[in-house]
Amino acid sequence: MRTDEIQTLETDVLVVGAGAAGVAAAVTAARRGLNVTLVESGAMPGGELLTGMAIDGALNGLGEWVVGGFITELLQECQRLDGYIGALNDWRLIHYVCYDPEIMKLAVANLLGRHGVRLLLHTFAYDVEHAGGRVQSVHILNKQGRTRVAASLFIDASGDGDIAAMAGASYISGDQGQYQPLSLMFRLANVDTDRLLDFLSHEPQHFALGESDAIRGGRSDQEIVQEVRKQGHPTVFLKGDGPLMSNAIEAGEMYPTALIMIQPTSTQKREVCLNTTRVANVDATHTGELSAVLEPLSKQIETCTNFMRNRVPGFEHAVLSGLAQRIGIRETRRIACDEMLTQEDVLSARKRKDGIGKGSHHVDIHQDGIGQLRIPVEGGGSYDIPLGCLLPKGLENLAVAGRCLSADRPAHGSVRVMGPCMAMGQAVATAASLVLADKGQTEKPDFRSVDIEQLRQVLAADDAILDGTH
Repeated sequence: MRTDEIQTLETDVLVVGAGAAGVAAAVTAARRGLNVTLVESGAMPGGELLTGMAIDGALNGLGEWVVGGFITELLQECQRLDGYIGALNDWRLIHYVCYDPEIMKLAVANLLGRHGVRLLLHTFAYDVEHAGGRVQSVHILNKQGRTRVAASLFIDASGDGDIAAMAGASYISGDQGQYQPLSLMFRLANVDTDRLLDFLSHEPQHFALGESDAIRGGRSDQEIVQEVRKQGHPTVFLKGDGPLMSNAIEAGEMYPTALIMIQPTSTQKREVCLNTTRVANVDATHTGELSAVLEPLSKQIETCTNFMRNRVPGFEHAVLSGLAQRIGIRETRRIACDEMLTQEDVLSARKRKDGIGKGSHHVDIHQDGIGQLRIPVEGGGSYDIPLGCLLPKGLENLAVAGRCLSADRPAHGSVRVMGPCMAMGQAVATAASLVLADKGQTEKPDFRSVDIEQLRQVLAADDAILDGTH
């Protein structure tokens, strides 16, 4: 066909962005009987789930699961495929969920196919038709040409809030020109875990331990080290201001960074993921600036791999085994919605009668160089996310899910991680199914017409976790 012609595609729900939030939204909406189209600009669905990074924010500091429903089915599929490690404690600030990202690729694809989601990869959303507070269609582009996708309801899970912004929603971008660093996750295999844990036991001064009182629980550093050994997995955090890292940075053996987070991805391959690379203060919605970061991040991977082999016991024979499929973005647009999640909500572990999901990650703002702000949630607990944080002001039939929600910067530093992103995706998709089930709303369906109590009941019936945790 000619590329200047526009095709038309109709669907009940269009989800833009196939990261953690978007996949959760698409699978949930399809499971609940809706015709769902999922648009993804990349080559594979899954987003940050595929990078090697563990899932943060699915358990609180006390080890209680605070996210359920969709994530449970996803992790069960990973376990069926022999790629699930489990929920682990880093004995610093958080619990997180570890798995093999290669297996996760299969798990995500399997769930989308199992529930009948129409998936369009290599497809960009480039324009939005909207009028009177309603999105009428989203225009997409791929090798087949241009398509106008009309839907009753739209879910923006693009991470950057692209659809909401194109539809005229207000937003905040970063913090007065400051943006959390971009990172590129990478994996090293053939790691001797026992030697690494011996190193932790003998020289704990290099590692971050017990930063949360709930994690520390009155234990000394040596007692925490013993707990790490009992767990048996290399879930440790080399701190940028510790003697090993400080000396290496000063000597030019390492680039300035706040951390080297080491998380297991495969016991069979003796493989771990490292979260450490960083280039700060780049607006990732500017494609040229984002693309230019690939070279320095790649050089940092080479530098860090050499440092680990030369300076960290257990990594002497490590080999580079994988890179994330894309640069990781922590912060771009935060869409102005009916409500804003605040730092006080997060740190006080605020519970709400209108909560539609939970978060538990600490306030986590990575900075340039060795800087990083880390403030734990009170008592190692969790906080509730209201639906209003996902409904852009002035737009009736569009919801956001994921890191583009409405939050102040500290709260965003907590809620942006994958656990609560999946909870948000499940929640807005469930809301969509309830709105479209109401025959009186089909001509002009509006996310705000959903009954919150009914939404909570349906989410709970689908194993979302809304109550009963600290």
